[in-house]
Amino acid sequence: MKKNIVLYLLLIVSIYGQAQKNQIKDDLNLLPEVTYQQISNTKNYNSNYVLKVKQPIDHNDPSKGFFTQKVYLSHKSFEQPTVIVTAGYQVNNNGIYELTDLLKANQILVEHRFFGESMPDSLNYKYLNIEQATADLHHIKEIFKDIYPKKWISTGISKGGATTIFYRYFYPNDVDVSVPYVAPINNTFEEPRIYEFLNTVGTDECRQKIKDFQIQILKNRDKILPLLKFYSMGAGAKYSYLTIGEAFEYAVMEYPFSFWQWGASCDEIPTKKASIEEITKYFIEVCDLTFFSDQSIEKYNSHYYQAATEMGYYGYETSKFKDLLVDLPTDKNPMALFFTFKMEEPFNGEILEKTNKWLKKKGDYIIYIYGGNDTWTASAVPLSNKVNSKWFILKNKHHGNARIKGMNTSEKEEFISTLEKWLSIKIEH
Repeated sequence: MKKNIVLYLLLIVSIYGQAQKNQIKDDLNLLPEVTYQQISNTKNYNSNYVLKVKQPIDHNDPSKGFFTQKVYLSHKSFEQPTVIVTAGYQVNNNGIYELTDLLKANQILVEHRFFGESMPDSLNYKYLNIEQATADLHHIKEIFKDIYPKKWISTGISKGGATTIFYRYFYPNDVDVSVPYVAPINNTFEEPRIYEFLNTVGTDECRQKIKDFQIQILKNRDKILPLLKFYSMGAGAKYSYLTIGEAFEYAVMEYPFSFWQWGASCDEIPTKKASIEEITKYFIEVCDLTFFSDQSIEKYNSHYYQAATEMGYYGYETSKFKDLLVDLPTDKNPMALFFTFKMEEPFNGEILEKTNKWLKKKGDYIIYIYGGNDTWTASAVPLSNKVNSKWFILKNKHHGNARIKGMNTSEKEEFISTLEKWLSIKIEH
């Protein structure tokens, strides 16, 4: 009898799953100007698709033309919540985010405009801005809101987390809750809080070891550069937008930022007794020179444009090393922004200013997750007692592991209870 009951239940589950697949296909077929292709299933999902969604290049004037935006849909059930993932860059697969998994939700993962495959035929960076990018997300929400009538949650990581916040600012009623991870929201073009963070994070001893290592690398430039050139040849990296000398010095200046962002260990910093080979190997591991190569600059061209025109970024305090630098200016802080073209568009901080003001007084139902040691936490949205939102600053966590799974027991319980309250659901975990 028990065996028959189990078989019956399995049959019901199979029939239900097939019905879900058929229904979502019917719904997709009815969507205007959306094409789709079914792809292999993600674990615990009924069906998965990659979509091409027609978007105006300029949402204020559709006569400017259109492009197709890549979107991954992972369908679980029409009765479950839906998580819309606001990616900040290109998207290469339909991986399920931890928040989606926790909520047993449907997931809509949106590649950012002007990244990856979501490119217009004629690339005009004028239309790569926060207002247009969030309008893309709003359009996708409008397409799917009747298909998925339950609660909606937006989330994203790093630049994608910032996109989550900007999306909430422009369209505060599109989702019920926003959960941005490690999301920097700067105040201006050159964010001074980054410098303050790097000058105070960790212990005095560790920060001194970091500076001493930078000095050690610069003093051994003639010995290390040939090794880095050889490494670059093996990696297929070329340097024409920057000279390899400039790339080398930028990498040395980037080292403290990268060290804290990705959670390097003070105990692993090479001593003055380390060999040139050991120093170079460690340097590559923490701050890879090829990040400043042509291939990397071309990959992140759109990102640098957004940072330079609206989102703000950081620079390097080179004056501390003015007697050791050859290629970088030391009378001003060079910015960590690189382009394949001559950048002439000025910075406009209007949206940053408006968003920061709105977040302090009206940014409700947002759960912020930051890492205590992450450099980008310098640009974290400041705590405000005027809004109904939550902040989790995870001790000793960095850009790569400040996640729900990185929370301690009490943090995780508070996080889940907050979601349950705001979404009016029960979360099994």
